[in-house]
Amino acid sequence: MAISVIMPALEVAQETAKLVAWLKKEGDSVRKGELLLEIETDKATMEVEAEADGVLAGVAAKVGEDVPVGQVIAWIVDPGESVPGVSDAAGRAAEASEAPAVTDAGRPASLNAAERPVRGITQISPKARRLAKEAGIDIGSVQGTGPGGEILASDIRALVEANADQAPPAAPAATQQPALSSIGRLMAERTTQSWTTVPHFFVEREIDAGALNRARAALGPVIEQSHGVKLTHTDLLVALAARTLTMHPRLNASWIDGGILLNPNVNVSIAMAVEDGVVAAVVTNAHTAPLGEIAKQRRDLTERARSGRLHLADLTGGTFTISNLGMFHVDSFSAIITPPQAAILAVGAIKDRVVPIEGGFGVRPMLRLTLSVDHRVADGAKAAAFLQNLAEAMEEPEKWLA
Repeated sequence: MAISVIMPALEVAQETAKLVAWLKKEGDSVRKGELLLEIETDKATMEVEAEADGVLAGVAAKVGEDVPVGQVIAWIVDPGESVPGVSDAAGRAAEASEAPAVTDAGRPASLNAAERPVRGITQISPKARRLAKEAGIDIGSVQGTGPGGEILASDIRALVEANADQAPPAAPAATQQPALSSIGRLMAERTTQSWTTVPHFFVEREIDAGALNRARAALGPVIEQSHGVKLTHTDLLVALAARTLTMHPRLNASWIDGGILLNPNVNVSIAMAVEDGVVAAVVTNAHTAPLGEIAKQRRDLTERARSGRLHLADLTGGTFTISNLGMFHVDSFSAIITPPQAAILAVGAIKDRVVPIEGGFGVRPMLRLTLSVDHRVADGAKAAAFLQNLAEAMEEPEKWLA
């Protein structure tokens, strides 16, 4: 049975992805789970796995193309099986080639316009259409270089650069700002969407991190010997927060289609800084994973994020996010929720502070946590109860991790 290979979508707002490489060629045998192709989105470069055993056939996308998400780019077929719809597609193409070209307004196109390889209306990828709109370019004046004359994002960029070279240099303006990179623009769009559509509220708690420091000192050498990775405070927080979330399913839920979905597993997204932005890589099944496995997942994800080699699965399926800025000596901050998740935990630096102790005063290593919550999914009492249990877990981490 033929299985289609489609250009995957990583995020809701994603329109296209660039095909970086085919790791198999047409006619090659492939096995389910084997790496099939490599794509690039606004977030990262990722490798996509085959979803079935068979033979790669009907490859319809070339390396370097920007392909709309959801478009079929190849097929995995049984040996000797033909690619579905080839004859039908050929017939439709023949009919389209005989039909007169039509402009976007529905009128017959001029002879010069009809000479362009356009069927029916101007073919343009969603990303190219957006770039053309932003740059004020009439797509009717663009000669596409994609299949069948389709206008690609690279065509729009080339035209923008050419126009910039011909235009006289503009006088520098004091208010001029540097252009956003693609990942910076994506972050701007999504944080704006979250902040303006998700009803945030915030709960803050200061916790004595002495036991957490002792647990790291005691368990660190064991984890390093068994898993070859250095244990971090983030690893401990991921493990403790995940186990605490099993007691508070509303904080591990998602707001989808106007309702609350309770997620059966706890997959903790860790916010990681990359060039020009932040990605949230996912530690899967963190509620049951041993501490050493969590540390190893976090280390591997960090390395792939820094090299731009995150896989599609690394960035999907998160149910709760932790953002730790303690390494930057930030005392505390409030983070923006990543929809459809219901909450994100912002972690500040562990710092010595004077605190009341048994009627007197003493210096203790204190840590400030700020929980951002979607009020449609959970209320203040549920958020406070979660932080209370998390504080208890941090006061006896080895007990909770046993």
